[in-house]
Amino acid sequence: MPETVLQPALKAPEKSRMSPRSILLWAVVALLGAVAWGVLALARGEKISAVWLVVAALGSYAIAYRFYSRFIARRVLKPDDRRATPAERLEDGVDFHPTDKRVLLGHHFAAIAGAGPLVGPVLAAQMGYLPGTLWIVAGVIFAGAVQDMVVLFLSMRRDGTSLGQMARDEIGRAGGAAALVAVFAIMIILLGVLALVVVNALAHSPWGTFSVAMTIPIALFMGFWMHRIRPGRVVETSFIGVALLLLAIAGGSWVQNSSLASTFTLSPTTLVFCLVGYGFVASVLPVWMLLAPRDYLSTFMKIGTIALLAVGVVVAAPVLRADAVSDFATSGAGPVFAGSLFPFLFITIACGALSGFHALVSSGTTPKLIEKESQVRLIGYGAMLMESFVAIMALIAAATLEPGLYYAMNAPAGLLGTTAQSAAHAVSGLGFTITPDQLTQAAKAVEEQSLIARSGGAPTLAVGMSEIFSGVFGGTAMKAFWYHFAIMFEALFILTTVDAGTRVGRFMLQDMLGNVWKPVGRVNWKPGIWLCSALVVGAWGYFLYTGATDPLGGINQLFPLFGIANQLLAAIALTVCTTVLVKSGKLRWAWVTGVPLAWVVAITFTAGWQKIFSDDPRVGFFAQRAKYAAGIDAGQVLPPAKTLDDMHTVVTNSTVDGVLIALFLLLVAVVIGNAAVVCVRAVRAPGASPTTEAPYVESRIDVPEQAGEALVGVRS
Repeated sequence: MPETVLQPALKAPEKSRMSPRSILLWAVVALLGAVAWGVLALARGEKISAVWLVVAALGSYAIAYRFYSRFIARRVLKPDDRRATPAERLEDGVDFHPTDKRVLLGHHFAAIAGAGPLVGPVLAAQMGYLPGTLWIVAGVIFAGAVQDMVVLFLSMRRDGTSLGQMARDEIGRAGGAAALVAVFAIMIILLGVLALVVVNALAHSPWGTFSVAMTIPIALFMGFWMHRIRPGRVVETSFIGVALLLLAIAGGSWVQNSSLASTFTLSPTTLVFCLVGYGFVASVLPVWMLLAPRDYLSTFMKIGTIALLAVGVVVAAPVLRADAVSDFATSGAGPVFAGSLFPFLFITIACGALSGFHALVSSGTTPKLIEKESQVRLIGYGAMLMESFVAIMALIAAATLEPGLYYAMNAPAGLLGTTAQSAAHAVSGLGFTITPDQLTQAAKAVEEQSLIARSGGAPTLAVGMSEIFSGVFGGTAMKAFWYHFAIMFEALFILTTVDAGTRVGRFMLQDMLGNVWKPVGRVNWKPGIWLCSALVVGAWGYFLYTGATDPLGGINQLFPLFGIANQLLAAIALTVCTTVLVKSGKLRWAWVTGVPLAWVVAITFTAGWQKIFSDDPRVGFFAQRAKYAAGIDAGQVLPPAKTLDDMHTVVTNSTVDGVLIALFLLLVAVVIGNAAVVCVRAVRAPGASPTTEAPYVESRIDVPEQAGEALVGVRS
């Protein structure tokens, strides 16, 4: 069928001229962004304000959304608002349900924005603020947001099919089977890691546990209010939900200092069972009842806190105390994580720039809820830009801390020791200065016993946020409040990814098993829904429980795979996107996803090669295995092991991680190789490789024009 010709809804020419006012506005935005980037790039040997980083990012996002995402929508994807989406055609009140674009934007953003944009930039700050900033902004514009938008569109055109199933349908049996196995295995690892971060954040925290728990009944109330009591009243429901959320946050602070504190002070193992139970319920209930309103509600908390942090940065104008580019970027000997800038910066910072997990959401819940095709631009590209700004704010929070405190919190315990004196001495050995008294006072200011070796990124982000917030709201006396608020905020931020990810995992497993037995593949077959949901939560719940009870077991064993596995998932997603574009006769536009595909393949395969074959035990899994095996032979106990049994566990973990990385690389190579063959055939014989796009059905839903962005296809 000939390509669809598109034009703005109810407007004749597609290429409308910009008004003089619009030209002036965008010229000013471009100029401000260019000046900010110039300051960041050229300033050397002096401290500059974090405000420049905010201006550079926001200016770039605005231009990218206005021009680049519009180009992709109009020239490459060509959405048609007269075409019925799966939410309309297959509406079942459980998984398929036309959802207001504002609610869906909130749900999608909450589902994709997990630990990555909060933690990754904090850890990558050891390489300086400039490399991370460049990757976060350029990566999201040309790779991350493009992936999310294109995958969402392609899945929507295929009845909301999961990423793995799209790979099988579009690439072929060999590549599709490899993609299905790789995608599902990687997703279980990602969900387990994200859930572990939530458990660590909420363990023994009555404030956080109470506030997060209250979002569940609030979301249920919002769901029934918006769909049963006052249908369609999104704004009204939003005001009620936000008011209740603020009460829940304030109530959490009160609970922490009341007799109810013990009730909401839960152990890690108890939280594991709570998370598993919640994940199952969120996966099987109708999406409008709990998942979508809860994620939408969480978005207010997420966006509100990040916006407040941005205001704090602008008002307080803190200086960036980290170097623009640190010595660790080239030496690869950083204490936070080992490895050189390329490729490990791009593995450490995933969410916020490019994240394969997002492709699972974009081919999971969201394509089954979208009302009109033109909304893929706002929801797919726009939500990813929002997440990228979260990553920028996290980087600012880390880069504005004193470097001595940053490394005292993020260097390993084996290097720092257990006392303020030993930590201060170790930090001085890294080339930075902090006194034991300063370390003690920093912990006291946020009401913590110690901040030494609080690695993982989350505590550092909380300290950085408390510094910025207290500089504007409340002064030094409020540091402890803002610190604990930030810890609760991080847990809420990440939990929305776990519940949405579980539902996505259920869709994926149903698609996989549906290839063997058709009834399981039907998303409205209740036994299939319950069985697949139980299998998914059982899989990541097992690794989570083992990790919560054994510091070296379960998901802790697989944690080192998180970054590379996530980016390998992005490689699969971009491979599918590029293949479909080529098969659809859009070879001239295949570079839109092909260029970021080439980049992420270079990143992940380089990182994977080093993880397998590097002689440095801090980088290579098998080198680490050899080091600890030699230690066992010599009767030595090397950190983080505390006993010889722990030493044996480290040897096992290193072996498993190395083998899994090799397996994942092999599976992705099969996917890419099979896709290359399919693309070559499609170019040589146009039309001989049809795609699995669903047939055209006229839409009956009347939705107001999307702020001038609606596109209507003129079918031929």
